[in-house]
Amino acid sequence: AYQRGMALNGKYVLIGEGVRGSLAKQLIASYGLDKDSDYPKFGIGLKELWEIDPAKFKPGLVQHSFGWPLDMKTGGGSFLYHFDDNLVSVGFVLHLNYENPYLSPFEEFQRFKTHPAIAETFEGARRISYGARAITEGGYQSVPRLAFPGGALIGCSAGLVNVPRIKGSHNAMLSGMMAAEHAVDAIKAGRANDTLEDYEAAWRASDIGADLKKVRNVKPLWSRFGTIIGISLGGLDMWTNQLFGFSILGTMKHGKPDYATLKPAAECKKIAYPKPDGTLTFDRLSSVFLSYTNHEEDQPVHLKVADEALQKASEHDVFAGPSSRYCPAGVYEWVEENGAEPRFVINAQNCVHCKTCDIKDPNQNINWTVPQGGEGPVYPNM
Repeated sequence: AYQRGMALNGKYVLIGEGVRGSLAKQLIASYGLDKDSDYPKFGIGLKELWEIDPAKFKPGLVQHSFGWPLDMKTGGGSFLYHFDDNLVSVGFVLHLNYENPYLSPFEEFQRFKTHPAIAETFEGARRISYGARAITEGGYQSVPRLAFPGGALIGCSAGLVNVPRIKGSHNAMLSGMMAAEHAVDAIKAGRANDTLEDYEAAWRASDIGADLKKVRNVKPLWSRFGTIIGISLGGLDMWTNQLFGFSILGTMKHGKPDYATLKPAAECKKIAYPKPDGTLTFDRLSSVFLSYTNHEEDQPVHLKVADEALQKASEHDVFAGPSSRYCPAGVYEWVEENGAEPRFVINAQNCVHCKTCDIKDPNQNINWTVPQGGEGPVYPNM
């Protein structure tokens, strides 16, 4: 089914392909756009859409939480929104700088729904859809250079999410408008294919920069001091920035990239997750079915493992195969048959394009590439 692509040559190309974009990742590496910025940081967001009992529906209700069922060293939180006619979106975000390789973001999400304050919402309800996606969390200090010869990064490709405010659409739109305005000015001046230095210089002094700068220390404080102390200090730092325009902490560093935070399995305790009940909690494969994901099974695998031997020696032998747990779609398995050496199996047709493997693999040995024909999950009303 191969068909040659069409070449479209633009004077300036704006890259807005979302978190951990395939093109953005290559551009950042090729032009060294991140050489003066801090490590990018990420979370994984898992989400379900439910149709609930009308008697339990509360139009416009918004609920947020952080912490439970995670321990106080592991960052994450939830959202639950009532909207339209008896629909509820429920989700859980888990920061990808967690340490225990036995942790499963999907299972933590399922456990979250069993909390008495949450479970009652879903009594007599029907699950409609499921999905997962990585989220940028690095903020102000992790934003790379946005302009490069012939183009610029915008939106989540640039990492413009305000983590404590749980929002990024506003900055995505503002960055797109700003980049377009600078591109138009350059074209009017007869320029093309050069670097939009004015865009690069403008964003930090804009509403985007002001928005991100005020909250720049929340993520590092949360990561360093845990949920209770870190969130408290982060809130205090946000108020200091809001009231006085500065932080006594300056701009904190993130410490490590997310792939480097896992501890060896021998240093960690296994986590025994309860079996799903099929009513409130579910397994991954039945969840993937509700993501309406489709990949032709005979197409080339779009998840590339650079070094199979390294995957066995490190990801399996040292870290006990965390890919089988951090993936929210059951893509990765370590299979042992008849006493043979464990074999790494990739069920690429299950992939919901969350990009977690590209971020969390401890050796950066897995490269998420684009599958053929725009295939993947379909998210109605998500």
